[in-house]
Amino acid sequence: MAIEDDDRPRKKITHEIGQDLSLLSVEELAERIALMHAEIERLQAAMTKKRASKDAANNFFKT
Repeated sequence: MAIEDDDRPRKKITHEIGQDLSLLSVEELAERIALMHAEIERLQAAMTKKRASKDAANNFFKT
């Protein structure tokens, strides 16, 4: 019995800054864009959390 393409585990999408994009399809480029948007949102959330922690510490130690 042949294994269907849909049953095979998908290779994890990774992206390297500056990578050659000429061999990627339009669908693969769209996946990379979605991946990068998700990473930007994750970074912004981490930055917001760190700023809140810093502001709380600054307010606590103000004299």
